Amino acid sequence: MVMEPVPVGYLIRQACEERGWGPSKLARELGIAAGRGPMGMTRQYARKLLAGERTPGDLWLPAVTVVLGLAPPEVDPAGQAVPAVDTVASVLALGRSDVDRRSFLSASSGGALSFLGVPDPDAITRRVRETPASAVRVGQGEVQAIKTMVKTLGDSAAEYGGGHVRKIARSYLIENVGPWLNGRYTEATGHALYAATSQLTHLLGWMSQDEGDDKGHQQLARHYYVHAWRLADEAGEAELAATALRGLAVQSIGLGPRHRAEAFALAEQTMNYASHLDDSRARAYYECTFAEAAALDGDHRAATKALSSSQTYIERTASTPPGESWASHFSIGRWAYASGMILAKMGDLTAAQQHLHQALESYGLDRRRTRASVLGNLGEIHLRQGDLDGALMVWVEFLDCAEGVQSIKVRDAAEDMRVRLARYPGDPTARELSERAGRLIAT
Repeated sequence: MVMEPVPVGYLIRQACEERGWGPSKLARELGIAAGRGPMGMTRQYARKLLAGERTPGDLWLPAVTVVLGLAPPEVDPAGQAVPAVDTVASVLALGRSDVDRRSFLSASSGGALSFLGVPDPDAITRRVRETPASAVRVGQGEVQAIKTMVKTLGDSAAEYGGGHVRKIARSYLIENVGPWLNGRYTEATGHALYAATSQLTHLLGWMSQDEGDDKGHQQLARHYYVHAWRLADEAGEAELAATALRGLAVQSIGLGPRHRAEAFALAEQTMNYASHLDDSRARAYYECTFAEAAALDGDHRAATKALSSSQTYIERTASTPPGESWASHFSIGRWAYASGMILAKMGDLTAAQQHLHQALESYGLDRRRTRASVLGNLGEIHLRQGDLDGALMVWVEFLDCAEGVQSIKVRDAAEDMRVRLARYPGDPTARELSERAGRLIAT
């Protein structure tokens, strides 16, 4: 993945926009960090830093790296400043701030990747070499602890929605994982530690995205996904890197047709990583995402081809028990759900309904959030086919399943159901379900 160099001023400006800082606030914080007091930097100098008219010199550079969570910049042969962002420092700064929700990074997902620069292949080696002997010793026990926590938190979020335990996950990243990342370990442990942290960071991105569809939550999710990608790439974990990029692609898909080019480009980048994987579940997972992005882009031929490839891969796993890979949760049932929604986007409602029924009945879905999502979509498809009674029957089960789930996806399905049922004011069941959906949305 090749990305253009980014000026230091751009990094400073974006970091300040995330925090809602202007020149005065930046000057105050940098002055204090540099040991010169709140009046140590003038507002005019801070304004020039934000505008890219000045580059922080030796006096201010350490303060910039600490206050804004950026690593010291390098300079390319052409003399342009290039960010050498330390991913560990940056992801911990992100967790501590959790991003100021008053601002929104208007750049595309690709822009967000460029903002953080390319992954640093020497990051782990440098930390191993430069960490002081007094730092906490970290081994495989700590790595396993992160993996266990990711599974525990992930199971809870899958059952009750992303908003259920996101604060716990963020606290764990900062208070537990942070000291380990800054600790003393071997290179082998470092790779495993970065990989496990990538999983936790990706989970935080998914939780943020699932918790709310406002710009603040979506910005937060985007930043977590980008950090998960960097950590995975620096750890040499292609599947985790692909998963993080997939998160960005799915987020862009969710934003609708205006972001179709961005979604397709991110899905292509995901496949660049996935093409080297042997895990059939993982290949099915990423091919399915590519099919969805292609369908959104209007390329039904590419979507159909990718969907067929995804089916070939997932059928190879029919008698294979799930492994420990990140994509191991992608069962045949989940494939049936994903493919059904893609077929619905391409206008094949009959096949879409068959796939969603297959997901629910043939293979089942054991998570309340996922099952509720499938039922919400299935009711919509029944209604679009003119089957009101079938839609009402499905939506009764949807509302029963959705109780207590904190997920924007489930809330959106409930709101969509209410709007569609408003066309049937004379049907008592439709009125009752609409009222139930209203109570669900209000909680």
